[in-house]
Amino acid sequence: MKGDRLIKLNKELQKAFGAFVERESNKESLITVTRCDISPDLKNVIVFISVFPEDKEDSVIKFLERRKWDAREYIKSRITTRVIPFVDFQIDYGDKNRRHIDSLLKKENL
Repeated sequence: MKGDRLIKLNKELQKAFGAFVERESNKESLITVTRCDISPDLKNVIVFISVFPEDKEDSVIKFLERRKWDAREYIKSRITTRVIPFVDFQIDYGDKNRRHIDSLLKKENL
């Protein structure tokens, strides 16, 4: 049962953080919340993002790190939970590696 609760909470957090990023970003780059990983004690959450174009990743991470308290307040107003988790933003390298492999496969098929 506890695993189901974490899965549901991760999905809800992903939607909420996606809405926050959409609302707060300056639209110079495409920022996608790919997944969230909340700790079992519900005190910390890692929000994984992908950024296009990739050369904007550093500036996006710096922006989100500056706004992480605002993101936490946004989540507090959107999701009802006993503990509001502390937020950390990271680049989703799994998604980045998948896109690289896809581009290599496309080149090979040509």
